[in-house]
Amino acid sequence: MKYARIRKLSVVMAACLTMLTVSCGVPGKGGAGAEKDGGEQRQSFAEAHDAFQTTLARQESDDDPIPEPPEGLFDLVKYPSKVGELSGYVSCDPGDGQKHPLIIWVVGGWGSAMGDFPWTYPEWENDQTGSAFWRSGVLTMYPSFRGGNGNPGHYETLFGEVDDIISAYEYAASLPYVDPERIYLGGHSTGGTRALLASEYSDKFRAVFCFGAVDDIRYHNNSQFTFDTNKEEEYEMRSPIHWLEDIKKPTFLIEGSEGNGTNLKRIQEATDNENIHCYVLEGADHFAPLGPITPLLAEKILADTGATSSITITQEELEAAMAGEPEVPLPVMTGCSEETSGVSFSYPYLWEMEEVTDANNYEVVFYSPYDEYNVWDMANMYFDLYGEYEGGDLLKDMTESLEADGLTVEQTEIAGHTAIDAQGQQMDSTGAVFHNRYVLLEIEGGYVSFDFFIHEDFGSDADELFQTIIDSITFEQAEPEE
Repeated sequence: MKYARIRKLSVVMAACLTMLTVSCGVPGKGGAGAEKDGGEQRQSFAEAHDAFQTTLARQESDDDPIPEPPEGLFDLVKYPSKVGELSGYVSCDPGDGQKHPLIIWVVGGWGSAMGDFPWTYPEWENDQTGSAFWRSGVLTMYPSFRGGNGNPGHYETLFGEVDDIISAYEYAASLPYVDPERIYLGGHSTGGTRALLASEYSDKFRAVFCFGAVDDIRYHNNSQFTFDTNKEEEYEMRSPIHWLEDIKKPTFLIEGSEGNGTNLKRIQEATDNENIHCYVLEGADHFAPLGPITPLLAEKILADTGATSSITITQEELEAAMAGEPEVPLPVMTGCSEETSGVSFSYPYLWEMEEVTDANNYEVVFYSPYDEYNVWDMANMYFDLYGEYEGGDLLKDMTESLEADGLTVEQTEIAGHTAIDAQGQQMDSTGAVFHNRYVLLEIEGGYVSFDFFIHEDFGSDADELFQTIIDSITFEQAEPEE
């Protein structure tokens, strides 16, 4: 008889994607793009940036591996840059012959920028994935940067990385299914500052969205600076506050008052540039605006179809988004087939598989390698393949056993096979209570079962995921005999 087995195999992923800042002092309105005393015009940021040669005090890089993206969702690509070929993820061609809008999303952190974060669980209170864009239908590119993920070059702390963003734009604009006039840029934390600098450098982007950008990096966490910190100009070339008048396209800066909100206020005080729009959300931290607001921005991008960008954002819209209910989206799915039974089904792309086979049956455990407290990572599934049942009718006997354990059992048909579908609760040896859904199908020569578990704290949040897996079950048609 089958008993509930409750197990959570996981590893902890530690990632530091952001650095909060405290800074003081700003230049007068206009910044370095304004006229010098006597009327002489100063260099634009692009001119100054291209003429400047940074000096690195430390040459740092990493060889962090790049995970394969889900097939049909992203392509892993290489594209040229000033330091050599860089890696990136880009949404696959929709295959409809149309040109589509695309956003380049820049994550936080100084080094590696590529991992499996785009298709991990998008936390409502800390969603750095940018996944709201591609989930809404906006093509998305995740670039990497010099020195990271085995790329050529070294970390330059907000200098050469600006060039890398422009290289990502050039690659995206060359794709036949991307509309080069509707390429947007967005980023968070260090990524938000990189996006702001890129907006000062180039007017190629239709609109730019910066979450948690800083005004001046002088008082940033300078233990991570790789440039020569004794040179004043090194700071100036990396601090957006000096180049605000060079922004030519709509650029939206968004941050919580408990994060880098004071940086946005200083930016607002330092310029009259009508292309710069600052929004500080009272009571929110550095991470909270991402989950609620990126879906709103995706909607605005899809509706932004004119000759030039018509995107507008109001404080009221942002506050309404922040007050919205958290969403639990379905994960990216992938397929699995078992040859003996001919059964195929889908399961979350991030889940790993572990075979646990003995002489009596074949079992595969599906689980997330991460231990985040969400539906994707805390749910488990067991797939079992049984041979013939000597007791007679396993469906009948299992129904009696499950009902005796307090589960509700329904007689049904799944993928053309007689089945039972049971739901209820199970308790493990520690006294923890789990919601359990168990599906058993009769097939030729035996049975297959799907056994799902999630802690009771999640209520019905996992029901859609479990049902999606069940609905995906199919069986290979037998070849007709000649």
